[in-house]
Amino acid sequence: MTLPGARPAGIDDEGSAALAVREMFDSIAPRYDLLNHLLSSSVDRLWWWRAAWRFRDVLADPDAAILDVCCGTGDMTMALLKRRPKGARPIVAIDFARKMLDRGAKKFGARGAQAVEADALHLPVRPASLDLIVTAFGFRNLANYEAGLREFRRVLKPGGRLGILEFGTPAGFAGKVYAFYFRRVLPAVGRMICGKDGPYTYLPNSVGSFPPPSEMLELMRATGYEECSWQPYTFGIAGLYTAIRGAVA
Repeated sequence: MTLPGARPAGIDDEGSAALAVREMFDSIAPRYDLLNHLLSSSVDRLWWWRAAWRFRDVLADPDAAILDVCCGTGDMTMALLKRRPKGARPIVAIDFARKMLDRGAKKFGARGAQAVEADALHLPVRPASLDLIVTAFGFRNLANYEAGLREFRRVLKPGGRLGILEFGTPAGFAGKVYAFYFRRVLPAVGRMICGKDGPYTYLPNSVGSFPPPSEMLELMRATGYEECSWQPYTFGIAGLYTAIRGAVA
């Protein structure tokens, strides 16, 4: 049975899980960008670009209200900003890990985005006020996936759009190679550079316990989203979930 949300090793309840995840990301914030680009061979930049391109029509609207949830150090925010017209309404970038958010704000603070420290499960946003929510590699870390989808739906306008960029598990031979890298090589490199074992052991475990696309799409439909779809990137190593907030309450 799929867990309701992220559960670092030895933790069972949602409150403790959220606290552990926040502390973990704060602890690796100084090395986060270096490790991300190194461990993905910078393919992650392509994933952010493709996700932003998918929502190019919304991003081109200068009055669109856009939220980047779990923005981390701001790479997804920067990809979104590249498609915003000059003088457009600022993108709001939210994260609950202060040290990650501080590093992100240094990137996008002067580029048309506003950094806000907040929990993705309790967004400081008015109901039905957003045209687009995007989250990149952060949704998997929420303590409760269904609660996250319901909170996103609460603040999206009817017809508003949702994009969730997340890691996946490739099938076939590529999946076997990826699994070896993800569970053997990545933790070792992360430990060597970061000096910590936990965060880069948590990463493959969190991907392995995340709902598969079919289950994730079912959950999205059950929480009031329409036109739900999943587009795999790079053999399914990552993928973009998209949906529209339905009009029915």
